[in-house]
Amino acid sequence: MKKISDRHPTLREKILENIRDTIISGSITSGSRVSEPELAERFGISRTPIREAFRQLESEGYLKVIPRRGAVVSAYTQRDVEEFYAIKSILEGYAAKLACAKLTKKEIDRLQAINERLAELCEQSDIKQFFKVHSDFHDLFIKAADNDKLREMINLLVTRFQRLRLMSLSQPGRMAVSVQEHNKIITAFREHNSEAAELLVRKNAEYGGKVLLDESVCRPDEAMDL
Repeated sequence: MKKISDRHPTLREKILENIRDTIISGSITSGSRVSEPELAERFGISRTPIREAFRQLESEGYLKVIPRRGAVVSAYTQRDVEEFYAIKSILEGYAAKLACAKLTKKEIDRLQAINERLAELCEQSDIKQFFKVHSDFHDLFIKAADNDKLREMINLLVTRFQRLRLMSLSQPGRMAVSVQEHNKIITAFREHNSEAAELLVRKNAEYGGKVLLDESVCRPDEAMDL
């Protein structure tokens, strides 16, 4: 028989997915409270795994846990989006530049295989799986850059703003554009063109922010309803 603690990761993942889906679908909007007691009753569990899930979702930018108020859906401003994607484009672009001279043929072929899988998921409109595989594509060349501090900085940044990344990829036509841009990046890697690789990765990240901002009519200091 499994220990109760062994079952927590499964429960935690169910709670994480449930809350993520609810936020992304727009069923609960920025500033809305996420009830710990209601979730405990729905899943028939104690509040401990729910609090663990809340901490994870806070680190991903979905929730903000406020003392004496509980968990509420995070609000992002236009400035948050602009600053995140600006920094992401610079860091990932630099990683692509470094990786260009270090990626092996096997690794580049792996990038191609990942992107082919992304094309299939795009056809199926499977945004959840697309998001996971999309991260694999970027992780591969970031790791190949062989700069531990850079990789750590990128991981911390993209984890903190995971919600923005998923919402960007969820925009109409965004997945298809991502696949097309990845093909251009792969070509630059095959040609060992570091300047082109850096520029393409930067443009890809910048476009991710643009599609979100194009959907928003808020001012820089106003919360976006994501």
